[in-house]
Amino acid sequence: MLRGKKILLGVSGSIAAYKAAHLVRLLIRQEAEVKVIMTPTALDFITPLTLSTLSKNPVLVHFQKSETGEWNNHVELGSWADAMIIAPASANTIAKIAGGLCDNLLTATYLSARCPVFFAPAMDLDMLEHPATKQNISSLISFGNHFIAPGFGELASGLIGNGRMAEPEEIVLQLDNFFSSKKLSGKRALVTAGPTYEAIDPVRFIGNHSSGKMGFAIAEALALQGAHVDLVAGPTLQHTTQNGITVHAVTSAEEMFNQCEQLFTTADITVLSAAVADYKPITVADQKIKKTEGNLILELTKTHDIAASLGKKKKNGQIIVGFALETENEKSNAEKKLVAKNLDLIVLNSLNTKGAGFGYDTNKIEIISRKNGSKEFALKNKKEVAADIVDAILSLQHE
Repeated sequence: MLRGKKILLGVSGSIAAYKAAHLVRLLIRQEAEVKVIMTPTALDFITPLTLSTLSKNPVLVHFQKSETGEWNNHVELGSWADAMIIAPASANTIAKIAGGLCDNLLTATYLSARCPVFFAPAMDLDMLEHPATKQNISSLISFGNHFIAPGFGELASGLIGNGRMAEPEEIVLQLDNFFSSKKLSGKRALVTAGPTYEAIDPVRFIGNHSSGKMGFAIAEALALQGAHVDLVAGPTLQHTTQNGITVHAVTSAEEMFNQCEQLFTTADITVLSAAVADYKPITVADQKIKKTEGNLILELTKTHDIAASLGKKKKNGQIIVGFALETENEKSNAEKKLVAKNLDLIVLNSLNTKGAGFGYDTNKIEIISRKNGSKEFALKNKKEVAADIVDAILSLQHE
């Protein structure tokens, strides 16, 4: 949806400025026309040569082009663009544009922009949480600007928390969805994410390595298409600030089963991406089990099969997507699950693929449909994988 769109990218002074190169490349790949404005401080983090080479346009930094009096017209730039993105948006730049200051070309162009403006903050977690920054962000949102929430993770300071600039793939996805119609407006979606923990005693549990990244990415991709999403999440460090998502935190397979049973009746789309435990201890000790000389034997019983249970209750018009993480006979096992559990699609990924599976930011999938056969995808960022899965869901809706 970005083909032919004129995108003005503002880059301010932040270590995250290095991501601007990848963002420009992705926009060009979408056949958008890109012009870049940098603040003088941004020059300390990335060179104009890099961004001009990728954008195929000169990078603009100063009002004056030369000593002859030629200048970069911020009014013309603001009128030229179909959308302006400020990424990274530093605390300093956010404060300036929120207060109407325009002491550089980027901030002056912002004040002249007649197009939608998106801003993606990047800063340390304490700067982001400071009341002044929060007030400035709120002001920009109240002006009608589009806030692209920063992510959670390791920051340049070495601290861990919110403040990482959204990944370029996420920014492009939000921009793409802005220009396209929201194809799931009025729809409700149910998504499961993360692991489940099955208690052995008050201290120990049976669990798995699922991070929940894939499920959260799918929930956000569905919400960006206009769906209201109920996200049932097991124990995970993942967060989301995407509008349209209600998070229901659970711990065990039993709790996830009960929550899904309750929410499924109103769900138009259900995506079961959680790594739910297949077994749980028959008895859970009230106190911590003490270490002894002998072996400890745990007797396990099966947990509820959420996919099979919902598949039996599926009504006409409801879509259910399952996941299959396999280590052998991968496609055959996935196809059996697709039929046995009455799913519409099943997403197959393999622990045998480098860069895919638990904990990675990337995934490699094959989507198998009961009606449309199967399609393999290359290794991609999980945000992009989520978009591919949502596209497959949308294709079912139009049949």
